Amino acid sequence: MTRQLLFALMFGWAAFVAANSLQAAEPAPSPAETQSLLKVGKNDRILGNPNAPITIIEYASMTCPHCAHFADTVLPELKKKWIDTGKAKLVLRDSPLDGEAVHASMIARCAPPDRFYAFIDTFFANQDKWVTASDYEAELTRLAQLGGMSKAEVDKCLADHTLEDQILNSRLVASKDLGVDATPTFFINGSKFTGEPTVEAFDNLLSQLSKS
Repeated sequence: MTRQLLFALMFGWAAFVAANSLQAAEPAPSPAETQSLLKVGKNDRILGNPNAPITIIEYASMTCPHCAHFADTVLPELKKKWIDTGKAKLVLRDSPLDGEAVHASMIARCAPPDRFYAFIDTFFANQDKWVTASDYEAELTRLAQLGGMSKAEVDKCLADHTLEDQILNSRLVASKDLGVDATPTFFINGSKFTGEPTVEAFDNLLSQLSKS
């Protein structure tokens, strides 16, 4: 299954289906099934109060420049007004666009849960450096060491095929069952966010939800 997931990851779900055309097409998930897929689970890392009434789920790739822009410029403002105040929580889920993103996500998920978003922020803030490095794994390892992980811990993490499959499956489910065809893609309280993810757009929508 891992090779099939890697094929889906690198060439897209449409190519995956074409290459496996003998398999019966699966029906689109029902609204109830969609909500089940968006339910916060044990593998999710939560930023903010887990009991916050508004849930923002972000599907992101660590190599996506738009995701880095959101993390660097939009999220800090949302965090101050909505997340730190307990009104909303953020859940980042993996939708890696390439192998480099898979490895960055793996390292972040091997960090202690309370350090996950610190690693995510660091990887996004330095995206232009490690993505273009001649040895991106060495650069990711350097950043991870600054966050307290040893090289041995990083090497062990990157050899964890169960974790790798978990991240690839997150990408597959997002594409096949949730219609995620670009990163970042957001779901807010179970509904897909449309439009440009600016501070103003989020602020308007979250304000409406907080009054309902």
